[in-house]
Amino acid sequence: MAIQPSTQPQPLTFPPSHFAKLAPRSYLHAHLSSPSSRRPSGRLPSESRKTSVNTGSLTHCHGSAVVRTGDTAVVCGIRGEVLNASDAVDYTPAVKLGELRQRYGGDVTQLDEIPDPHGRRRARSEDADEMAYLNLLVPNVELSTGCSPNHLPGGPPGTESQSLSHRVLTLLHTSQLLSMDDLRIWYHSPHISSPAAPPPEAPHEESTSMSLDVPDTEHEDLSEQRQPEIKAFWTLHITLLVLSLSGPPFPTIWTALLAALRDTRLPKASWDADRETVICSPLKSEIRPLRLNGLPMAMSFGVFDSEKHGAAQLSSQGNGVEGSWILADMDGFEASCCEEEVTVVLKEGAADKEEGERMEILRIEKAGGGAVGRKEMRDVARMAGELCREWKRVIEGN
Repeated sequence: MAIQPSTQPQPLTFPPSHFAKLAPRSYLHAHLSSPSSRRPSGRLPSESRKTSVNTGSLTHCHGSAVVRTGDTAVVCGIRGEVLNASDAVDYTPAVKLGELRQRYGGDVTQLDEIPDPHGRRRARSEDADEMAYLNLLVPNVELSTGCSPNHLPGGPPGTESQSLSHRVLTLLHTSQLLSMDDLRIWYHSPHISSPAAPPPEAPHEESTSMSLDVPDTEHEDLSEQRQPEIKAFWTLHITLLVLSLSGPPFPTIWTALLAALRDTRLPKASWDADRETVICSPLKSEIRPLRLNGLPMAMSFGVFDSEKHGAAQLSSQGNGVEGSWILADMDGFEASCCEEEVTVVLKEGAADKEEGERMEILRIEKAGGGAVGRKEMRDVARMAGELCREWKRVIEGN
């Protein structure tokens, strides 16, 4: 008996990847509104992507790091170049060892030795102003590497690259991450002893001697020569190459910069008065790391508005506003569906006996939309603190 073919039409189905391309917002909304409230990648709204850090990958740099967050990969290379103080336009040495001792008291030779906390904060602020005036930090973010279809290789720097470079430079100065103590190159003149005085002549009975009060200026001149003097500075050229891009790039770019700064080692540099140039020591034992003022971490969030799909509900786990979800560490697909973005930069503060280590807010950037208000911003800051602690442990454990 022959089997009759079914005349009932087969249902039309699409694989998830096709549905995500045809209706990306509806696809994301269907995942977030499900009972598990998970994103298409399987992460919770408050969960970040897996981050890996590798340092010392570039041998021709003083410091380097490769950071990968999901499908976003950034390589950072830092190289120090010498800037002579005589080449700086309208520069007057703002700090001398004598001035430091007089201003902050004690035998102060470096910023960390200032006993007063308020004096240290004021000195760090002065250091940041001096770095900005001398342009000792030169970051450059490069996106024209073929990292995404919108950034083809070989093209000129676009507005996004210039904006990211400016954001990195601004945060370097406002966070007071580096100290001028690591970037100044001093000249210590050799100790010159005063010449021996000739033996006194025997007085003659016929002659009369006259005594004149002549000021002894030799010792004063020698003491001025022994005063250390700033002759040059280290200029840090920071190159950040985005090899792969998926989602907001700034948190990964900043994390790669922090990891590379922790890996940076500068040789001991001194001023040669005979050659009138800076000499770097070839000894590995005299190579010194940079002393960073904490580790300010950055985290980005996106707001997905579900009201545009006819739904109005509270986001999962209480981290959003009515009719929307707040997504931490968005990938490329989620970023294309979100119209509002928030970037929070946090830094560890003073420890609290009850709450433990606190995180201080250094910077908040918000673009697009108005769904996030004051109450929701507190939730964003709380989530950012938890995620920044995780990323900080990854950097410190590398």
